[in-house]
Amino acid sequence: MEYVEAFKDINQISKIKTYLRAHSSRDYLLFVLGINTGMKINEMLEITVASVLDETGKIKEFYEQRTENDEVNQIYLNLKVRTALQEYLKGSKVIEGQFLFLSPKTKKPITRQQAHRIIHDAVEGAGLTGKFGASSMRKTFGYHAYKQGVSLALIQKHYHHSSPSETLKYIGISKEKKFKTNIDVNL
Repeated sequence: MEYVEAFKDINQISKIKTYLRAHSSRDYLLFVLGINTGMKINEMLEITVASVLDETGKIKEFYEQRTENDEVNQIYLNLKVRTALQEYLKGSKVIEGQFLFLSPKTKKPITRQQAHRIIHDAVEGAGLTGKFGASSMRKTFGYHAYKQGVSLALIQKHYHHSSPSETLKYIGISKEKKFKTNIDVNL
């Protein structure tokens, strides 16, 4: 698998969102979900419409993801994700029993390769340069979480990495590029 980087610049993210929103609400949702949850692409592609809706048909605040050990991970769906979901569900023909990221041709979820192509094409369409792909969304989540002060240990746990250095390398932060921390309890 080819190395891809995180979208570190907010302007890059805005350009991609603008491009995707103009082309496909499904692809826009894929990007917004990826950068706001840090889920793996294969996990996102397995999401069904029913799994993001409650009994009344409203979008859930937490998506429950089953692990291989039959445990349940609670994935927070922030306002941007819920809004993108609402727009997509309102304008699309997907129904409750179907996959969220449905391929109109196969009636199955889009593939990892299609997801990679969607991101790659959006990068080109937005006029950006760099090595980006489907995994860039997951890396972007970690990069911006770290930049906003989320504990490295928490991000490491989210990614199931064995060490903090593995997480820093994954999200594209070198030792000399660590952000300044300003711990001020202001008692």
